[in-house]
Amino acid sequence: MRLSNCHNIEDLRQWSRRRLPPRIFGFLEGGADDEWTLQHNLNAYQRYEFATRCLLDVANVSLCIRILGCDLAMPLILSPVAGMRLFHHEKECAVARAANGHGVLFSLSTMATSSIEEVSEASPGPKMFQVYLHKDRGLTKELVARCRAAGYQALCLTVDAPVAGNRERDKRSGMRMPPTLDWRSLGGYLRRPAWVLRHLVQPGFRFANLAAGAPGAKAVAMRADQYIDSQFDRSATWQDAAWLASLWGGPFVLKGVLAAEDAQRAIDVGATAIMISNHGGRQLDGAAAPIDCVQPIRQAVGNSLELIVDGGIRRGAHVLKALALGADCCAFGRPYIYALSADGQRGVEWLLDLMRTELQRGLALLGCPLVTELSERFLHGVCLR
Repeated sequence: MRLSNCHNIEDLRQWSRRRLPPRIFGFLEGGADDEWTLQHNLNAYQRYEFATRCLLDVANVSLCIRILGCDLAMPLILSPVAGMRLFHHEKECAVARAANGHGVLFSLSTMATSSIEEVSEASPGPKMFQVYLHKDRGLTKELVARCRAAGYQALCLTVDAPVAGNRERDKRSGMRMPPTLDWRSLGGYLRRPAWVLRHLVQPGFRFANLAAGAPGAKAVAMRADQYIDSQFDRSATWQDAAWLASLWGGPFVLKGVLAAEDAQRAIDVGATAIMISNHGGRQLDGAAAPIDCVQPIRQAVGNSLELIVDGGIRRGAHVLKALALGADCCAFGRPYIYALSADGQRGVEWLLDLMRTELQRGLALLGCPLVTELSERFLHGVCLR
């Protein structure tokens, strides 16, 4: 299959399915428990209808925004995703380079397989580091100091993962991260010889940001779920978030906020933005779809916080709906991992070209020349809450 034969994110998804071993693709696709929230994130956008405006000058449309102190060429952030070496040997650096070339912000996960410094060297573009509150506060402080030294523009604290979600799909398949080869998975791996060859010749799977010191050094040999349950601090509170915001001293995002009350409290602890997210349906099954939380949160916080919607985005139209409801920007993870696994950096570049085209076309058809001018008046009234 070639990129020229792809026309949307679903095409990339199907290509990704053909490239990855079934166990790895299942890990990418899966959610928690019955995976209701996973599907709900996708379906929720269908409840919102556009109200197009006509006879307006849309000869030139602009996608440019400013968020987290960064000027972006379009209202997109690439969400933090753990362990990209699972999906392609070019790893996080390839995604960061593609993001830089298209003027969007790249987010690096604590559980990445490329280090803070490697990504900084690969891309001068805007970057955000996603961090957890570890039991070892010294490790958290070290990560923050490394981000500052490497020139990252923003810090993002994930707050919806005090424990690992119940990924039953992975339990059935025997998936672990790092991946293991056993008799149950042998047939699936043998059907993907290109992936296996790259895995053997260029292994590169380690949690690069945690490999330097104890207890982080143990993470190299530890499964991701074991690391989360043993090293993340379940007792962390709003006071700890305030400590981290103060330690960082720059644009600071809380990722995993769904309640308006929590969004208001985020302001008090020093957050400049929140990522409205349910972790892609991978943590608590039954959680609200992020798109449905935008309006009540915007009404609660006014203009005191930047709002980023993360979850279920598969079209440029989804981004436009989120912005019309009151979001400042959108983020996604699985779509660019489909692209990465399909064709490395070229695949991610193709995806970002696609999103830019869809967003430009959508704005023109809506009758809105500036993406920053989107509002509820571009949505049909019966869909508003």
